Amino acid sequence: MFRPLAIFIGTRYTRAKRRNHFISFISMTSMIGLGLGVLAMIVVLSVMNGFQQEMSSRILGMVPHATVAGVQPLGDWRPAAAAAMKNPEVLAAVPYTNLEGMVSIKGAMQPIEISGVDPALEPKVSIIGQHMTRGSLAALTPGDFGVVIGDITARRFRLSVGDKVTLIVPEASTEPGGITPRMQRLTVVGIFKVGAELDGSMGLINVVDAAQINRWSANQVQGVRLALKDLYKAPQVSQAIVAGLGAGYSADDWTHTQGSLFSAMKMEKTMIGLLLLMIVAVAAFNIIATLIMVVNDKGADIAILRTLGATPGQIMTIFMVQGSVIGVIGTIVGGVLGVIAAINVSALVGWLERVTGQQIFSSDLYFVSNLPSKLEGSDVAMICAAGLIMSFLATIYPAWRAAQIQPAYALRE
Repeated sequence: MFRPLAIFIGTRYTRAKRRNHFISFISMTSMIGLGLGVLAMIVVLSVMNGFQQEMSSRILGMVPHATVAGVQPLGDWRPAAAAAMKNPEVLAAVPYTNLEGMVSIKGAMQPIEISGVDPALEPKVSIIGQHMTRGSLAALTPGDFGVVIGDITARRFRLSVGDKVTLIVPEASTEPGGITPRMQRLTVVGIFKVGAELDGSMGLINVVDAAQINRWSANQVQGVRLALKDLYKAPQVSQAIVAGLGAGYSADDWTHTQGSLFSAMKMEKTMIGLLLLMIVAVAAFNIIATLIMVVNDKGADIAILRTLGATPGQIMTIFMVQGSVIGVIGTIVGGVLGVIAAINVSALVGWLERVTGQQIFSSDLYFVSNLPSKLEGSDVAMICAAGLIMSFLATIYPAWRAAQIQPAYALRE
């Protein structure tokens, strides 16, 4: 099979057993370092993708994707829900009323956000029913003033189903202070655990009870909360629905309440990716040292090739091929091993826990009980492309040095 001279000699140099074994060792070290760098980047970014997906599914499964609220309490929420359901991006629309205040137990207090919900409709827009550890969402019957609280709140105040808590919410008044506290006794009817900070800052009551606490009529609600097909279209979808409803409505979405958390996670992934890319860069640019030593070792060969008619461009291509082969092999091996490791990292951690008898990710300390991993093809392609590009760039200077060698000078040496 015909192969260009430069490719033939470049690949032959890569396979040949050199007289200088130190050069072979450095070449192999560069290849292994590049592979390990690519492997590490794939595994770490896959784990970060897994954490982001896990947090997204838990937090955004609990908080509203978007809300459409009335400026005044809505006496009938169904027309607003029907208008929202006409948008093809909306999966469900249910009533809600939010209350912000303090929960008090035996003199101890903590801030809490109480959501008034319809327990029959809430599973359409929330995953809370799947994460109940005690009690049930159906126990939120109108008029009983039951409350479902998070696991962190329950452990902090040693609460169980049937215990009583006091909800304190502010109320505007004509008194000199301007605000007076309003208190309501609630009974714990359920405890949920989603493994996020919401376990310590969120509670749920029946939407009818929320209306009574606000001193509204029983059928009045604050608005409707929406479940969407694409979370990242929440601002546009909610604004479009409000525009169709006209004056008297306002829109909100998860980017205002949880956007900073996910922006921080995205920034963290970017910065860690850049730091790991430096490892790949160090391994790739070790190829420079390898090729410079090869050029010095092959000075006589270069002179003979030039004497036989090889052009400087061909000499340069020979060493670029040799360095690129090192980069390609290291990148491919690292990429394959990285994909295998990223797919099996959860099983590997589970095996380590069984062998050592130690729980690495305890659900009492962390929001997750295992190491999640989500392999994305775009990440693998980007990492492998970065490794190949840096490996190729690392070959340019040594190859250029080889092309500048003069035959007479090299043979005289």
